Amino acid sequence: MHVLLPLIMGFAFGILLNRSKVTDSNVIEGQFCLCDFTMLKVMLPAIVIGGLGVLVLIHFGDAKYHIKDANILGVALGATMFGLALVFLGYCPGTSLAATATGSVHALVGVLGMLAGAMLYAFSFSWIKTHILNVWAVGKVRLPELTGVPDIIWLAGLGAIAVAGFVWLERRAA
Repeated sequence: MHVLLPLIMGFAFGILLNRSKVTDSNVIEGQFCLCDFTMLKVMLPAIVIGGLGVLVLIHFGDAKYHIKDANILGVALGATMFGLALVFLGYCPGTSLAATATGSVHALVGVLGMLAGAMLYAFSFSWIKTHILNVWAVGKVRLPELTGVPDIIWLAGLGAIAVAGFVWLERRAA
């Protein structure tokens, strides 16, 4: 059951990504051109609902945080590579896997690139750990502990931003 449930959830997530049309690279590229906000409309509620789900699981003791070290240089470099790949390919890792399942060869190239990048990262990890991950390393920190503001307030703020974003997008489209 420990393997089956995540597989079912991943399959359902892929179907939802496909149904929301973010498995089409043109939709994602449209987000970067500021002419199609479908991706933003999908991601904002996904982030808020996912965060709420995590809070509920933690509250009832069904999950716990596994906080990784915050390595600012590593995060900045990783975010830059992620963003560049997203713009050039037109997919993020999740949407590229879902698009591959729909038969997109374009997305399959991205999946193969992800696997190659993961292997390159694994083989060079000792060098990366020494030269990148130790730069601006601030340890295991979370915004709630760092700011003294509880998780639920951070999530409520994110939800308010999502609602404001939806209102703005709908008024813009009208």
